[in-house]
Amino acid sequence: MGEKNDFRVLVINPGSTSTKVGVFEGEQALLQKTVNHDAATLATFAGVSDQMPYRMETINSALAEAGIDPATMDAFVGRGGGLMPVEGGTYEVNDVLLDHARRGANGVQHPAQLGPQIAHELAARYGKPAFVVNPPDTDELCDLARVTGVKGVYRHVHLHALNLKETAIRHAASLGRPYEELDLVVCHIGGGISVSAHHNGRMVDGYDIVGGEGMMAPTRCGALPVVEVLDLIDSGRSTADIRRMCMKTGGFVDLLGTSDAREVQNRAAAGDAAAKRAWDALLYQLTKAICAMAGVLAGHVDGILLGGGMAHSQELVDHVRDTCGWVAPVTAYPGEFELEAMAAGARRVLSGQEQPKSYTGVPVFQGFHD
Repeated sequence: MGEKNDFRVLVINPGSTSTKVGVFEGEQALLQKTVNHDAATLATFAGVSDQMPYRMETINSALAEAGIDPATMDAFVGRGGGLMPVEGGTYEVNDVLLDHARRGANGVQHPAQLGPQIAHELAARYGKPAFVVNPPDTDELCDLARVTGVKGVYRHVHLHALNLKETAIRHAASLGRPYEELDLVVCHIGGGISVSAHHNGRMVDGYDIVGGEGMMAPTRCGALPVVEVLDLIDSGRSTADIRRMCMKTGGFVDLLGTSDAREVQNRAAAGDAAAKRAWDALLYQLTKAICAMAGVLAGHVDGILLGGGMAHSQELVDHVRDTCGWVAPVTAYPGEFELEAMAAGARRVLSGQEQPKSYTGVPVFQGFHD
């Protein structure tokens, strides 16, 4: 594949009502566009994978409008949804991965399932490879992080793995050190909030933001006392309702009726007592989560990194510096680098810096057997 590193890579990141499309030549972005989809049209499809032709048509239109020919690409990368838990890395889209993405083998229906499917279709059309980079089901927990106090019940993890890993890699580069040599606490702070411990290039612990762990977030309830949850169910709340609170309707949505963190901050500053309490509680829980991950790293932390949209809040960044700066230096990387991260993963493989991994469909962890 040569020594060059100016490969052209098309990346696709499907979301609930839009698809982000990026074209990169080396590290230069030739196109970064959010293609919005009509909600009424999406509602006519029975399942996520049924949206494929519609999404593909809108992506092709966006590329044509930008004057970009997909035939000039060296690789195609899709956000990897629907997969079983895997270790981090860049995976070539094979038949097993494609099948799992189509049907959502992990039981979670999410538009990210369309990523591998779209990348595969384009790759097959133009005779180029298709990849998935650090998919949402990246699971690198150490064994002790999996243990609970109930036999046969284990901790699993769902995190913003793609952005967490890319933020860590970028920070390591800024220090002139390999990511694999650093101990970091890395956060993605947005509608969902991921807090993770990175040791020797692996996310050895973190909170399952799909499973109702960790801190609350604008759209997620975070950890709840089990007995209180049982009381909610006894009072008539359904398990489906509780599951939605873990992913979509908890946190600020349930407490304040909004998922907009900026609105909550503004309401708090204007004297809204409930908004101030919710905002301060989020900051309080963020400090707890970060310091817990520092404990996982035995207090040896080379840096605390804050990414995601809410890292634009200077109040939030200042709070973490004030409450966690004694652990390690705090660095903010506002926003997300998901498109860049997917392109970078493909470039590492194309340039020979990294070997692509083969997706087997076998979960990385299947319980302890002693």
